[in-house]
Amino acid sequence: MVKLDNVSKRYGARVALHPVDLEIPSGETTALIGPSGCGKSTLLRMIVGLVRPDTGVVRIGAEVLTADNVERLRHGIGYVIQDGGLFPHLSCAQNVVLLARHLGLPKAQIDARLQALSALVHIPADALDRYPQQLSGGQRQRVGLMRALMLDPKLLLLDEPLGALDPVTRFELQTELKAIFEQLSKTVVIVTHDMGEAGFFAEDIVMMREGRIVQRGSIADLLERPAEPYVSQFMRAQRVPGAPEPA
Repeated sequence: MVKLDNVSKRYGARVALHPVDLEIPSGETTALIGPSGCGKSTLLRMIVGLVRPDTGVVRIGAEVLTADNVERLRHGIGYVIQDGGLFPHLSCAQNVVLLARHLGLPKAQIDARLQALSALVHIPADALDRYPQQLSGGQRQRVGLMRALMLDPKLLLLDEPLGALDPVTRFELQTELKAIFEQLSKTVVIVTHDMGEAGFFAEDIVMMREGRIVQRGSIADLLERPAEPYVSQFMRAQRVPGAPEPA
């Protein structure tokens, strides 16, 4: 579904991402994990075309992502950011259907899709008539997911989608999101700094540090066969069961 060949990014003197090769398999959930500033969000934004790499290419399916096709390819990518990223001057329903209306889809099709997504993410229809600031954080995130799924994309990208939520709401949404991922069978890439969350959503975990991929595998691989001491240190800091105790 996604392939990155030798992609890198620098902002002035700061290297955000060293040359990276990465393939994202179709129909599976992959988690990108690491501390703040490790390059995981930069990598995600490259996939959706919000950041252009200094070197290398990004492939979505069989196509190389370019300035000429990025808008079209984005229509096949759902993108969710922390707190939903909704426009405050639009109602929640208007946020969800904005791109579909811009593309001129039939009203009946839009209305049917809106109703189906409302049921999928368990948000009442009357909440969609409100503005984002009138909803809870969990509700806003559900609306953000609806907007990302409106065009039924094959690829879904989530950048720290649950980071701003309280623990109870976060737990509820984790459970709901996993069920949605399994039901829709889409290719999902989720960015998180929480190893427990990464292991809950994905068998395929990509750990990053200082703009580089340091290890890829299951949570058991990272626990039992760490590629470098930093991996064990990260697991200990996250208090992952089975991680080695500090010496």
